[in-house]
Amino acid sequence: MRLSRSPSLLGMLAFSALALGGCASSSVNSTDKATASVGMDISLFAEGAFTQEPEIVDCETAAGTTTTCYKLVTSGAPAGREPGPFCPRTITDGPDAGGAWFSKDGTGDLVDITGEFILRLSDYYGDEKWVLYDAKTNEVRYTATKEACLGAARPDVEEQYKQNCIECQLSYLDDDFSLTFLIPTTPIPAAETGRVRTAGIALDGTELSGPAPVDAILGAYTIAAFDDCGGHINVHQGYHYHASTGCTDTPDSNTEDGHAPLIGYASDGYGIYAMTDAEGNEESLDECRGISDDTRGYHYHAASPSENLFIGCLHGESVHPAIDRGTVLVSPTNTRQ
Repeated sequence: MRLSRSPSLLGMLAFSALALGGCASSSVNSTDKATASVGMDISLFAEGAFTQEPEIVDCETAAGTTTTCYKLVTSGAPAGREPGPFCPRTITDGPDAGGAWFSKDGTGDLVDITGEFILRLSDYYGDEKWVLYDAKTNEVRYTATKEACLGAARPDVEEQYKQNCIECQLSYLDDDFSLTFLIPTTPIPAAETGRVRTAGIALDGTELSGPAPVDAILGAYTIAAFDDCGGHINVHQGYHYHASTGCTDTPDSNTEDGHAPLIGYASDGYGIYAMTDAEGNEESLDECRGISDDTRGYHYHAASPSENLFIGCLHGESVHPAIDRGTVLVSPTNTRQ
């Protein structure tokens, strides 16, 4: 994929590609390899992940560092896949008719949103007020219109959309909807770790979101249903992930050493990999869920699907937020469901 920028910046990209291949500059000695910054490899993104060719542009981090960034423009839809399903339609529907939701324990895999799950929500959460279905028809209450989506897919759920399974469609997005990610071409270690609100971008071009406002969602007696890939839709972010379930992993051919597959890149430019390696082992990580090795330099590993986070904090610097016409510039300060 061609990048639109000056020859000198294209040279920087070539250097980044060499680093990803495990080749270090002669000025980097063996003791520094594990902590060297390894930038983004654009070639690993899915075909159709971007709506225009990625560019390298000048940018400034929130810490005031002048640097260069990849400018990645996306449509808010996952490349190569149609999202869903999300909410089952009746309390007799099985797992194929619905998606998934966080486990109440906050750890491990997501739980299937079946008709039975909807029926037993009062038992699951120990609160008899849960009633997301019509007892006369056995139909599940869900947000079936754009208006309902707008009223429900927000931290302060409108009263008439409480007691609903929330789902939105890509067709609800504005015709000119787009997201633009600015991510440093070479990660810059931060003086202090930063809070995560937008974790980064998945390899299919969609947002790896920060934590969902689960307390507000459950407090309104709603379930903001994910599909089985751990993502859902709102009109501000398009389709976005809150959990890693394997849908954006790189193919096994990219992890010959048995390391966990790459799922995307964080807002600071460091890679985010799946939680466990090929043998199901999890590495010993720092507070940001990061670790360094000779091949990948510093990188993150995603948390388990029900933990409601990808990474614990940002190890590197990320860019200032900004807004352009028809574009939302994704940054660590944006947060939605």
